Amino acid sequence: MARIACVGITVLDRIWYLADLPKEGGKYVANNYTEVGGGPAATAAVAAAKLGADVDFIGRVGDDDTGSRLLAELESLGVNTRFTRIFKGARSSQSAVLVDASGERIIANYPSPDLPEEADWLQDIDFSQWDVVLADVRWHDGAKQALTLARQQGVTTVLDADITPQDIAELVALSDHAAFSAPGLQRMTQIAEAESALKKAQTLTNGHVYVTQGKDGCYWLEKGALSYLPAFQIDVVDTTGAGDVFHGALAVGLAQNQPTQDAVRFASAVAALKCTRPGGRAGIPDCDQTRSFLSLFV
Repeated sequence: MARIACVGITVLDRIWYLADLPKEGGKYVANNYTEVGGGPAATAAVAAAKLGADVDFIGRVGDDDTGSRLLAELESLGVNTRFTRIFKGARSSQSAVLVDASGERIIANYPSPDLPEEADWLQDIDFSQWDVVLADVRWHDGAKQALTLARQQGVTTVLDADITPQDIAELVALSDHAAFSAPGLQRMTQIAEAESALKKAQTLTNGHVYVTQGKDGCYWLEKGALSYLPAFQIDVVDTTGAGDVFHGALAVGLAQNQPTQDAVRFASAVAALKCTRPGGRAGIPDCDQTRSFLSLFV
């Protein structure tokens, strides 16, 4: 069984479903509403657990009702939260998510200012117990500490390199696999074109670099050459969490020693299936469902 740690943030997603995303100020009526746990590392952890891995989520929550809900949901979905720190008197993080009829979304994240950024306490955790350590960039200090400790133990490291106000170059340098969102890659490299941006990112790390582009598929560098996998064609309901799910599934594929192209194809299929149901987690498939889906594209 693959052993994976996911380090980063967990938030409560409050999701409103609208016919169209707002283009100007005004009042709008949602046709549906749901609340579900979110956050890049936390949702990646759920995906990895659904795919059969033994998973730990390492992050921070407050001792409020939201924090309790987030941890309870993770545990109910098979994710261990034994290393997550609960801060007394602190609020947990939340996001407002608007989703339109085509599945596209707008996310406004409120990272709780009550949760300390410092991550020295991660040094008390034995990172040698995992096969892969994945970190998101939303908790920069936690990612830096976790990736450093994992590399010291010879553990494979994966970075969810999404957009963030901070410079993530030092996190890319610590990762064996840096999987960028398109906005995250462009922000770091200041280059819009995928191949040139990936080649610039490659100068920071001896590992692999990837960029996911939603319905336009995934690009990565293989021995300096550009590789590409088109996205699977599915009926999209909600893209919330698709990138997070991709990263969790990629971590599972890497923990299973899948070749790069196979791991990307596997992760892309898991993320595609997630998009066929509302919310960031409800549609995450297990391994059997993923294999069945992939068999349609042989």
